[in-house]
Parts: sequence; structure tokens; C-alpha cells
Amino acid sequence: MTGGLRRGLADLACRILQATLPPSLQSWGWAVRCETAGIPDDTKALLFALDSLCGLMPRAIASQLLHPFAPLAGDGALFSGGSTTMNVYNATMRNPRALGIACAIGAVALGLFYLAIAGAPTRYLGINAGALVIGLAALAVLGRAITGERRSVSGAITAIAVALLATAFLGMEADGAVRWVSLGGLSVQPSLVLLPVMLVAFARSRNPVTTAGIITAAAAMAIQPDRAMAGMLAASLATLTMMRPDKYVITGLAASMAAFAATLARADTLSVSPYVDQILYTAFDIHVAAGAAVLGGSALLLVPAIAGWARDSANRATYAAFGAVWLAGIMAAAIGNYPTPMVGYGGSAILGYALSLMALPKLADAPAGTSSSLTCGLMQHPLNGICSSD
Repeated sequence: MTGGLRRGLADLACRILQATLPPSLQSWGWAVRCETAGIPDDTKALLFALDSLCGLMPRAIASQLLHPFAPLAGDGALFSGGSTTMNVYNATMRNPRALGIACAIGAVALGLFYLAIAGAPTRYLGINAGALVIGLAALAVLGRAITGERRSVSGAITAIAVALLATAFLGMEADGAVRWVSLGGLSVQPSLVLLPVMLVAFARSRNPVTTAGIITAAAAMAIQPDRAMAGMLAASLATLTMMRPDKYVITGLAASMAAFAATLARADTLSVSPYVDQILYTAFDIHVAAGAAVLGGSALLLVPAIAGWARDSANRATYAAFGAVWLAGIMAAAIGNYPTPMVGYGGSAILGYALSLMALPKLADAPAGTSSSLTCGLMQHPLNGICSSD
């Protein structure tokens, strides 16, 4: 990539940020643009611009979403210093679980919008909404009951591994795959409910017991077989291996790659289920608003990982695992006939997303790096169009 192209991309990132920020935050956009222009190295300028874009984009989006309510708070109240809105925003951004809950609610709401436009049966909407309520209730209860102690995490991962293996032998079969159990007449996919929280928890607590649980889960995915979940397992462990490699992660990665290879060796004959599979594409055939809702809801799943990465450098491996899990789920839905998480019909992914939030840190407030710290330093002062740093 040439220097001119890098500089052009840096300027484009700054322009995108300025176009997205509301008028009350435009001084921040100008500060980032001036600071970027003042960095002589093209690569460092591009990295600074991209880091600023990622750091400020959640605030810009939140401001735009809250803009319709500005008249209720009065002119200039939205995101003004010391305002209730700003305090709520900052508290949410510092709490990965709270941010994840907001994203879960937003994603499910967009999914319900898609299902309604697509003409899905009303009970589909009720099942998704009910799964969200159950998932958030489980998060509230289990989040307090389960501590971060090694024995607690090891026990939870062991129990999940046993449940996944039991599903492979005792679950419901469809087209040669055994991935589901019946609960009250509804088909639930345990791997989509339990594997995400297992993987995020493993990122925070790695030892012989949790590694054995990962190996057992990999065997279960190969036996079922479940190519999408095996890919999720491999993607998460590959991400951890790149960030913080150790003997436990490498062992788990080897098992997950073997399981993924085993699922690739067997044909996946499941047919497309309406309102569940391939909706990342078919939603646009229904209406552009339906397609936008599906894409927007899918993107929301990754916001806690992006925000946590930017704010909490000490726990980046955990946020990376969380992001890899749900990015793999979205990619699987885009490539094959697999459930589209949160926005498609099916409560398993909704439950799984809510439970995976339980494994995230309770607070995220550490500086993420030099460029982020510099951006924060710039933002602390009223700029009035003048570019300066601390």
C-alpha cells in the first residue's frame, strides 16, 4: 500500500467520522482530523484515524439513536456534560454486560422487525421475544450465582461439555445430524446455547480441567456433526492462540481443528429453513428495510467485543474470543444453511448470546493504547475548532 493511499484512507476515515458525529460532537471529529493531519508517518496516521473511528463510532451511533428523544430533554441536553444521557452512556460503555444486554435487545428487536415484514408466523416473533426474556433472566440469576473462581468456571465448563456430548448421543436427529433436544415441544440446539459461554469462559480460565472440557466439546461437535459450531470452536481458539498462546490453548486448538475437519468430511444435507437460514441474502429480496435490519442486528452482536477491546487492554483476549465466536456464527449463516444468530427465527442463539455475556468482565475502563489515550486527551477539552493535545 503506497503512502498516498494510506494518507487518503486516513482522511477518508476522518471524513466518515465527521459525517457520523452529531453537531454537538463535531469538535471531536475536527480534533481527530487535525491530529491525523499532523502525524508525519502515513502508517501511524492511518492507524490513529482508524483507532479513533472505532473508539468514537459507538458514541456517534448512540447519539443518532437517541436524537429523536432530544426534544424531551431540551436543546443541547443530549450528550451534554453531566447530563443523565451522558452518564447512562458512559456507565453502559464501562460495563460490557450492560452494553451486551443493550445490543441483544436491539438485535432481537431488529430481528422481530424483519420477521414481521417477511410475514413469519406470529408465534415465531413470540418465541424470539420470550427467549430474550428468559436469556436475560438467566443472565441476571446465574451472573450472581457463578463467581470468577477457577473451580466455579471449571465446573461450569465440565457440565457444558457433558451436556454437549450427551446431545450427540441422545438428542433429536434430522437428516443425519443430532444437534437438538426437545423442551416443551420446542427444538433447542444446546451447542448454540452453551458453546459460546464455554469458549469465552475458557479465554479467562485455562487449566487442565477446562482444556479437557474443550476437547470433549470438540468431540461432540464432530459426532453430531455440527460444522458451524465446530468452526466457531476452531475460530475462537485460533484467535486465542494468536493473542495469548499456551499449552492449553494449543491443545484445544488441535482438538477443534480435528473436529472441524471431521465435519467437513461428512456431507451436511440439512435443507434451508424459512426465516432461519440464508436470511442475510433473502431479506433484501423482501424489502431493503428488512435486509438492513438483518445486517444491523448482526453487526450489533460484535459491539461489546469492539468496545471492550478499545477500553480494556488487560482483557483483550476475552473480548477477542467473544467477537470471534459471534463473527464465526454470522459467517456460518452467510456461507451455509445454518441459523442466523439473533435476527432469524430461533431462540437458541438468543439464549446463547445472553449467557455468553456472563463470561465478560464486569467493568472495562482501562486505556487501550497510545492512540486511544491521545484521542481521549483531545476530547477532554473544549476545542472550538482549535487542534491541540495535552
